Amino acid sequence: MNKFLKRLTDSAALESRLVIGLMSGTSLDGLDIALCRLKGCGFDTKVELLQFETYAYQDEFKDEIRSIFSKRQIDLEKLTLLNAEIGSIHAGWVLKALKKWNIASGEIDFIASHGQTVYHAPQRLHGYTFYPNATLQIGDADHIAVKTGITTISDFRQKHVAAGGEGAPLALYGDCILFSSPAENRVLLNIGGISNLTFLPSAGSSKVVCSDLGPGNTLIDSLTKKYFDRAYDDEGRIARSGEVSQSLLIELLYQPFFTDSFPKTTGPELFNINFLEEAVNELGLDIDAIDLITTATQFTAQAIALGLKEIVGPVPFTLYVSGGGAHNKFLMEKLQELLPQAEMREMQSLGISADAKESVLFAVLANETVCGSAIETGAGPRVMMGKVSLPE
Repeated sequence: MNKFLKRLTDSAALESRLVIGLMSGTSLDGLDIALCRLKGCGFDTKVELLQFETYAYQDEFKDEIRSIFSKRQIDLEKLTLLNAEIGSIHAGWVLKALKKWNIASGEIDFIASHGQTVYHAPQRLHGYTFYPNATLQIGDADHIAVKTGITTISDFRQKHVAAGGEGAPLALYGDCILFSSPAENRVLLNIGGISNLTFLPSAGSSKVVCSDLGPGNTLIDSLTKKYFDRAYDDEGRIARSGEVSQSLLIELLYQPFFTDSFPKTTGPELFNINFLEEAVNELGLDIDAIDLITTATQFTAQAIALGLKEIVGPVPFTLYVSGGGAHNKFLMEKLQELLPQAEMREMQSLGISADAKESVLFAVLANETVCGSAIETGAGPRVMMGKVSLPE
């Protein structure tokens, strides 16, 4: 048996495993690297976040990804090249992080790599009845495994699609494992490029729901980049200085996505700057950049709140927010105004920082792949996800 495959199978019987989780989302901020110690599996899983690091994508690299990101027509050669290049860059950052933490590659049992999403195409979005749901993440895991010398588990979303899901949100599985509570109605809200939630009701009160809600940071970031040449609206300062265009807000909320039943998924393929500018042109508005960002921020908050009200209903719940949007204070204030029944708490109170949560969750998914358990959540396909890439 291949020595790396034997080590991987043997690790399932260990008392604990050292796992690196990698996550890069649709905001294209960079790569999150979480070093986790995992014990057990399934609903007996215990996770300890030992180290966390983020390596930011440089503007030139972001532009390379944007040239193929969420576009129906692209340069196929560029896609092919970036599949290898992203894998190599991510591998280099893993080695850099390990050196910083003074940890040898041989101490890591395996890596969990989400990859970089470049196109998300659920059937509800592509509209072709003769094609299934589909999604594509690049950053080839063989490059990560070979360059780091660490077995890598990747491409988690494909099994979910093959089993009848839409490939997202996968937070469902890790959220259920780590954060379910018999006494508290919990909503785990992640505001990345797209916003998504997992609703974990208290024992017997309702059913688990995991779904995308609409835009997260994608519209705000795109507008801030276009008009102010900044990657994001720091703490929502720009949005706070403007006024909401009520007519534009109403027009944006007419998007049919918001009347589709839950659960559902979406992406920047729908919620992008063209979507917003088409609405502006349709209304014949003359709106300045600041008010546009304020309206986009309010729209993001409204989309999240509408989904939460439909899924959770009027019952009190505790809201734990992660992702880049958690740092947008103006957006958080708007959410609290729209959701007075919600008690907002920091993600850290559950033992994992808001920034690290997504990368930790993929480490948990890889742990399930290795330990051989398929989690029954009641809200998605019962599957084990991930493909194994060996260093040799």
